[in-house]
Amino acid sequence: MPEVPEVTTYPHTLADPRVATALADMFDAAARDEQAESRPPEEPAALAALTAQQLADAAQEIYMPVSAEGGRLLYNLVRAARPHTVVEFGTSYGISTLHLAAAVRDNGTGRVVTTEMSRTKADAARRTFAETGLADAVTLLEGDALETLAALEGPVDFLFLDGWKDLCLPVLRLLEPRLAPGTLVVADDVVLPNLGPYLEYVRDTANGYHSVTFPVEDGMEISCRL
Repeated sequence: MPEVPEVTTYPHTLADPRVATALADMFDAAARDEQAESRPPEEPAALAALTAQQLADAAQEIYMPVSAEGGRLLYNLVRAARPHTVVEFGTSYGISTLHLAAAVRDNGTGRVVTTEMSRTKADAARRTFAETGLADAVTLLEGDALETLAALEGPVDFLFLDGWKDLCLPVLRLLEPRLAPGTLVVADDVVLPNLGPYLEYVRDTANGYHSVTFPVEDGMEISCRL
């Protein structure tokens, strides 16, 4: 009788060696970024003089990732919420996207729509999605998120904001009409000053959110649409 090929199963997609290896390699690269203190210009005057595209180009080799704990938190939130459409603002090299896509894959339903302005990062992320077997779960919109997401059809069932912090509030306001009650909105890096207007907005229940800060790395703000 012909041999039956052995089928390898994993407790979850993050344990798939293709995904685990890709994440380990990217986290290592991100750690080297931190050690080299490679950052785009942080002086307010310098930042104000740059367009969003220029900022993206200046940071095209910098990972700026979600933390490992933050990624696992995102995975668990998406598994629990079982959203049909997950929207991510800020792909970078795809670390957070892999966690979101793994959760969608393990839920057996849904999709991830993610955005990236840097062509270098977008191309690298697409290769990673293909190499990890998750490309069919992810749609990457390249360009200005305020333009690409404006054309998105249907409701947004889970929103993760991890792009330029001063754009998180405009992206949220753009997508707000598509957020049903109970939808989770998560923003990374609550310690960064540029996220201040966003945090002030979602922490005011008059704006329709119930918000809590979750203590992972630089903090995640988890807001529920009321």
